[in-house]
Amino acid sequence: MYHIAIVEDELEFSTQLQKYLRQYQKENNVEFKISVFSDGAEILKNYKPEYDAIFMDIEMPNINGMDAAEKIREADEEVVIMFITNMAQYALLGYSVGALDFVMKPINYYTFAMKVRRVLKRVQKRDSMQRTIVLNFPDGIKKIDTKQIYFVEIQNRLLYYHTTEGEYVVKGTMQSAEKMLESDTFVKCNHWYLVNLRHVKEVKKNIAVVGKYELEISRRNKTAFMKALTEYLGENI
Repeated sequence: MYHIAIVEDELEFSTQLQKYLRQYQKENNVEFKISVFSDGAEILKNYKPEYDAIFMDIEMPNINGMDAAEKIREADEEVVIMFITNMAQYALLGYSVGALDFVMKPINYYTFAMKVRRVLKRVQKRDSMQRTIVLNFPDGIKKIDTKQIYFVEIQNRLLYYHTTEGEYVVKGTMQSAEKMLESDTFVKCNHWYLVNLRHVKEVKKNIAVVGKYELEISRRNKTAFMKALTEYLGENI
């Protein structure tokens, strides 16, 4: 079952989206749990990362869709966001908050169904890549979900795992870290950093913005890093 949120202040469009999702269920043998919100403020109230995808109108009273998405991203980096709008120039701004795409009003079912397929493909890809690794310390072990890792740093034969839960330090080599994470979305941006592509927010010149960190991309690694990032983004569209 996929948990889908609809955030739309116009009852006509909210009802239409619900109808289209129910139709998609019947035609494609999938099951949706649908939660409906009247504006951005309502979904933000006591927000928990429980949704697979959010269909969000941009122009809404109280808190608009763009501002709501920024707040949601602070608590939930994984949820797939699809904007709904009648102005394409607003939707393009959505990529700054990791939005997958946008649906233009008026909404046509067949176009909407194509967007839903893209959303589900992204969710399935995300779920298939979620796994854990085990770090060994002198006094114990720590299991880490790889999606929580921003990047791995090597210094003096010590590996620093920078994660959403904090920093963990273990003995090792960059080669051992690459081997452990080889089936995930990790690519070197230079000799010292192994970056999780899912957390790359922006690339500006020779700097990769990874979560709250800014990491230098070496000239030697830039072509391969950018190719991997482009392919990752393409696979998740």
